[in-house]
Amino acid sequence: MIMALRVANCSGFYGDRLSAAREMVEGGPIDVLTGDWLAELTMLILAGNRLKGRPGYAPTFLRQLEDVLGPCLDRGIKIVTNAGGLDPAGCAEAVHELATRLGLSPSIAHVTGDDLTGHPFPLVNADTGEHLTATPVTANAYLGGRPIAAALTAGADVVVTGRVTDAALVTGPGIWRYGWGPEDLDPLAGSVVAGHVIECGCQATGGNYAFFQDVPDLAHCGFPLAELRADGSSVITKHPGTGGLVSVGTVTAQLVYELGGPRYLGPDVVARFDTITLTQEGPDRVLISGVRGEPPPDTVKVAVNYPGGYRNTMTLVLTGLDVAAKARVAEEALWARIPRESFDQVDVTLTDGGLLRITVMSTDERKVGRAFSAAVVETGLASYPGFYGLAPPGNASPYGVYWPVLVPASEVRPRVFLDGKELPFPPPAAGMGTGGAGAAGATGAAGATGAAGAGAAREVPPVAAPAPLPAPRRRDEVRRSPAPVADAQPTAPTNTTTIPLGRIAGARSGDKGGNANLGVWTDTRPRYDWLAAHLTPDTLKRLLPALTPYEIHRHDLPNLKALNFVIHGLLGRGVAASPRMDPQAKALGEELRACLTDVPAHLAPPPTPAAPPP
Repeated sequence: MIMALRVANCSGFYGDRLSAAREMVEGGPIDVLTGDWLAELTMLILAGNRLKGRPGYAPTFLRQLEDVLGPCLDRGIKIVTNAGGLDPAGCAEAVHELATRLGLSPSIAHVTGDDLTGHPFPLVNADTGEHLTATPVTANAYLGGRPIAAALTAGADVVVTGRVTDAALVTGPGIWRYGWGPEDLDPLAGSVVAGHVIECGCQATGGNYAFFQDVPDLAHCGFPLAELRADGSSVITKHPGTGGLVSVGTVTAQLVYELGGPRYLGPDVVARFDTITLTQEGPDRVLISGVRGEPPPDTVKVAVNYPGGYRNTMTLVLTGLDVAAKARVAEEALWARIPRESFDQVDVTLTDGGLLRITVMSTDERKVGRAFSAAVVETGLASYPGFYGLAPPGNASPYGVYWPVLVPASEVRPRVFLDGKELPFPPPAAGMGTGGAGAAGATGAAGATGAAGAGAAREVPPVAAPAPLPAPRRRDEVRRSPAPVADAQPTAPTNTTTIPLGRIAGARSGDKGGNANLGVWTDTRPRYDWLAAHLTPDTLKRLLPALTPYEIHRHDLPNLKALNFVIHGLLGRGVAASPRMDPQAKALGEELRACLTDVPAHLAPPPTPAAPPP
């Protein structure tokens, strides 16, 4: 019997806990140590670093590696990371220098071929259909797991990649261990799901969890690991003695994070998230099984970033009575001093907490610099009562724009190097999409749902069409954020109770380029049946009126007792360009959970007993 491959995560983003690598190596047996350092925003940050003469990779990976490289070599633990960012070769060389200083001699591989900057391909936005005329500073395709597997098969102890899909860090080792071919769609799909669960670190073990009160010792939350099996099933767990929680709930929360529809497109396989089955096997052990796969698309997702211009933000605090009227007075005073029309874009948001956030953008740095922020301050004695701001006048700062593109897989050729020498790596096989050779694909992006080839005739349950769309989203630059309102019904049945939705449902939200993702789940079938009938896109807009201008798709995931909403355009041109106070939509799920709605009384939790008098 083949032992499960134990793949551990030690980083969910560039800036995660530095001690995590050592904790995962010392905390219990593992076979592969992985970490995710890259996000759409990270690529832009690394591009800025490179322009300043700094490394184009994540140097924090080297700080972690210094703690564990020796023990990993002694125990045969493989290390796989995407910390190479924009310079995988440079990162591999830095690993070599670190190893030499430590007196170690690992075999170090790096994967390239993701960088398409300067390549001639149509820059058509995959979400909006717009054509880009600006010059990109980065353009990186999402590579898959096969280049990683090739490096491990050739004997690499450390594999450094650039832009790969987050799940590729698990799929690659799975292909290496079990020898999966492009036709092994279900095992590949299972590995993608396992990779999606653990790639965000502690978010799978109780971090950022809606029911955080149920999570023990969150301050010392352990990082996750996946025990990946030959059939693609896996058990998500963590090292014993660490804080946190691995439950069906915490795994569900991560499964619906940054998700589009039920088809999760990738370079190696399309994983069907509507076929996932979760089972609590024991304390801190959740089995993922039943995942079905479809052939990967023939398209490749490329993350493009380009300079958008400059921006500046001033935030004023409004307190006491007549907050809306005070906001109006503050705006009138400002625009009387500096014309609103002088900026390329203006965003004004009044939050529920009384913060008036004014953001201006322009390709002209001078227009949005200190002249703007000083104009806000100049109104201080001729504005609303109680005037004060959260920061003094500041200069403009540059921002970048994220632009997703789909290109044919044949235009992407991964290259694998071991100790500086290139390994043979085949091009994509005809008719196999990107799965034939592990070229890049779209992770959760729109595109083809499958390619002709092995497995194309397999019987996989159909995906239900998403809920109908309302009118197209508005591109209004001025927003108001009214307080959430109760879901008013014309005649509320007498056997209902009005409670916050979050008392019976969890939620997790995040960003997918310019779109926001909002996953909502519950714990029992009756509650899910009610949720699926109740929480339509229109109801979501009634509960969160700030979403009213936007197109919303709803995707049902009954196996997970979950719904997933994609709010198109909420984040504008992506995280770096979004004027929202919450540019990654991280808080959107908690805003929804706080909304009052009428729930059947038998589905509501029992009332909390009143505290005894002192």
